Amino acid sequence: MSSAAADACTLEVAAFDFDGTLTVRDCVRPFLQHIGGVRGLGMALVRHPLATVWAAARRDRDRLKEIFVGGVLHGRAVAVVNSMGEAFAAMVAGSWLRPDTLARLRWHQQRGHRVVLVSASLGPYLHPLGRFLGVDAVLCAEPRRAGEIYTDGLEGANCRRVEKVRRLDMWLHEVGAADSFVWAYGDSAGDIELLARADRAVWARGVVLSPSPSEEAG
Repeated sequence: MSSAAADACTLEVAAFDFDGTLTVRDCVRPFLQHIGGVRGLGMALVRHPLATVWAAARRDRDRLKEIFVGGVLHGRAVAVVNSMGEAFAAMVAGSWLRPDTLARLRWHQQRGHRVVLVSASLGPYLHPLGRFLGVDAVLCAEPRRAGEIYTDGLEGANCRRVEKVRRLDMWLHEVGAADSFVWAYGDSAGDIELLARADRAVWARGVVLSPSPSEEAG
């Protein structure tokens, strides 16, 4: 088989960060405020005061996120939170999506590429957004639950930095696409490892992406 024919047979996968890459702003804190209000965010910090102070002193973003998520969602019914997540997702889809990166996502879909969201955003709203976007998979931060009630923290590691690569590679293996050509889109330090792992990395912060890569200068 010629190299051109082999390239034509190679499955392509586009992995998109969400907050700041597909959206104009972060979504985690607004969602938690949507659930618990400003008071709920404040109360989340005082539930574990020593852990909060320790995480803040160490600038441990992952631990602080667990404290916020657990503090706001702890004890809430999964069905209720997920219903609120659906409403929040509709608001994000209507107001916060970036037109340029959304057009690029559609470009990948039109060419039959598999598209996956790989994000530290939260499952209750990112899964409905994934359905709205028609992506093949959503790999994200999942609040911990016990049965039908949310508890403290996250299931596993926060989906950022090396965890993004681990989740993506696991999904590629599961769907039989480990040898795919991978595009990756990101906009922050939390995406560095994902971009480094990609065959073609696209930095989306501070730039306006063309609908097609072939239309970009240079």
